[in-house]
Parts: sequence; structure tokens; C-alpha cells
Amino acid sequence: MARPRAFDEAAVLDAALDCFWSRGYEATSVRDLAGGMGITGASLYNAFGDKRALYELAFERYVRAGVHDRIARLEALPPLEAIEAFFAEVIANSVGDPERKGCFLVNATLELAPHDPEFRRHVEAVLDAMQGFFQRQVEKGRAMGVIAAPGEADELAAMLLGQLLGLRVLSRVDPSPERLNGMLRPLFAMLRAP
Repeated sequence: MARPRAFDEAAVLDAALDCFWSRGYEATSVRDLAGGMGITGASLYNAFGDKRALYELAFERYVRAGVHDRIARLEALPPLEAIEAFFAEVIANSVGDPERKGCFLVNATLELAPHDPEFRRHVEAVLDAMQGFFQRQVEKGRAMGVIAAPGEADELAAMLLGQLLGLRVLSRVDPSPERLNGMLRPLFAMLRAP
């Protein structure tokens, strides 16, 4: 009979996420993880497998809380309000990040996804979910007459996703609300129906 775990799995996954988020995948050792999680290396391996498996669990935890939760909460808002609220939350997170860790999704996209085809599929699924959210808002906004930007809905959604990713990268260098909001004002003005 297996022994029950002597730790709170959610808490140690949060700690692993913090370690990876602060240092990145490559620079985070198993020793760093075990220390940050408050468990032994043996417990880490027994509970989560190897470092790569733990990274994937931390990534999934981040995506569930940071992306999927946001999409679910904002989906019911009026379309322009939903898009603007999505970006507003991202800016608030960026401005409130004294360590300038950036977006865990963007960090993972740049560090691990190019070299790991399986992980790249996870990242693509999250990017597709965000672009899908933007596309649904554009389509609803057009049907309601509040979005009149030219172009196909999927192209506008791709543009919004690109702007979001660029904003997250820029925020690691300059997370000033003036600059980040300034990036968005022309975008939102272009979306709005006259």
C-alpha cells in the first residue's frame, strides 16, 4: 500500500511554478525545485517524475488559473469590454510584477517550445484558445454593430494575440502603465465602430 503524501500538492506545485517562473526551465535545478517546494529530491521524483514532467504540471497550473479562468470569466461580457478587460488584467499583472518575471506562457514559448515538439503542442493549444476567445468577441461585436474593424475575424483575432504577446514581452523591460496602455489605445480605437 502506497503511503499518503506528506505535503500539500497544490502548494508544492505553486512553489515549483514560482521557481520555474523566476529562473526559467534550464536554470532551475532539481535541487532548486526541491528546496523551493520544501520537499526532498526523492519526494519530488516519486510524486512528479522528472523535472520536465514537473514543468509541464506547473505550466498547466498557470494556464488553468491565468488563461482559461480569465477566458471563462470574461466570455459573458459585451465583446469590446471583454477584449479590453482581458488586456487590462494582463497590464495589471505586468505592472504588479516587481521581479519582471513576465508571462510564464511567453517564457515557456521562447525557452522550451522551440526545442520540444510535445511541449510546443501544449503552447499552441493555449495560444489557439486565446485567439479563439478574441475571434468570438470580434464576431459577436460585429453582429452587435460595435466592432467595425476591417479584415476577417480570424485575422483580427491573430492581431490581438500578437499585440498581447508583444505587450507581455515589452513589460519585462518597461512595465509602465502609460507605455502599455499607449500600445493599446490605437488598437481599441481601430476596433470600435464609428
